[in-house]
Formats: sequence, structure tokens, C-alpha cells
Amino acid sequence: MKRLPILCRKALLLAVAAVTFALPGRAQLLRNSYLNVDWQVTVPLGDAFADKASGWGMNFEGGYFVTPEITIGAFISYQTNIESIGRQTLQLGNGSALTTAQEHTLFELPFGVVGRYNFLKGSIFQPYVGMRIGADYAEMSSYYYTIQQYEDSWGVYLSPELGVSIFPSPAQRYGIHVALFYSYASNSDKLLLYSMDNISRFGVRLGVSF
Repeated sequence: MKRLPILCRKALLLAVAAVTFALPGRAQLLRNSYLNVDWQVTVPLGDAFADKASGWGMNFEGGYFVTPEITIGAFISYQTNIESIGRQTLQLGNGSALTTAQEHTLFELPFGVVGRYNFLKGSIFQPYVGMRIGADYAEMSSYYYTIQQYEDSWGVYLSPELGVSIFPSPAQRYGIHVALFYSYASNSDKLLLYSMDNISRFGVRLGVSF
């Protein structure tokens, strides 16, 4: 946990604080609003930097039913993927070299707007299809010895999603949220001898829905 980027910890604290303040006042929220807080696991696709599956992720989302089927809202989430690299010699150019083991970390913080088309509102199982559009902040980091090197970038974020909210008592609007999603971000960057050209992931979210 010590090595997770500072932004990762800040995003976690933001989400926890939002839930803490939202729960006591849920009855005072707009009648046709919703709130989801999820833990998420993602698997990077392609030749990604730090390409191991990871559960270091969280999602926070809220919105409003503009019609019984259509919702518009906002989201912020984060994901950190970590990969250990064995000891190797890196030729850095100009005759210099570095022999070290590394820990690669890819941190991603997307945020923006989300739209959904919902089915079976008022039932126990309420499936939906959704699309997220926004901005994406990404940070590539390499830890070796006591040193961290990193580069950051911004990109455009797109993410289609298929999910369901399960309400044992739909009238109370408190239940479980499950979703499958794919995400694509246009971020590109380079760090040491490594490069990143776009970020794509497949992921699963599991959380609570209000």
C-alpha cells in the first residue's frame, strides 16, 4: 500500500468521504437519482506497461433519471496495476547503463460524464447498458532501489458498460451493483526504455447501489 501513487490514495479518500456524507442524507437526495460505489478489477489488454490484472481500483458514480429509462450523470474512478520486473541491465544511451530490478506501476484516473439506458425499473433486477466519456490522467512509474521515476499524460477516455443493479426491496433503493466494462484511453508516453501507446482494459465492478 505504501507504494501506491498519492493520487490513488486521494481518490480512495474522496470516494469514502462521499459515501459517508451521502448515506445519512439519502432520503433527501433527488427522488430520481442514483449513486454507485464499486470496487473494480481490471486486466490490461495488449502490450501494456504494468500489464498484470489488479484489484487496486474503485469507482464512484452518480446520476439522474431524465426519463424512466435514461440516466445522465458523472463518474470518477481510479485503477493501479503493478508488475515486478526481474534484475536486468538497461542501456540508457550515451554509453550509460543501469542494472536493477524494477516495479512498474500504471495509475489511471478517468472522470467525466456517463449515460445509461435502463431496463425493468422498479423490479428487483434492473439491467442497463451505458457509455462513459471523459478525460483520463495516467502515470507510468518505475521504482528501483529507493528511487521512483515517472511520466504522466492526459488523454480522451471512452468506456462502454453492461451492468445490473439488484434491489431486494426496490422501494428502498438500496442494493448490489455488478458491471462488466471495456475502457479505452488515448494516453501515450515513454519512461526509460518503455513506451505506452493508448490504454485499454477489460474490467469487473462490484459494489453497492443507492
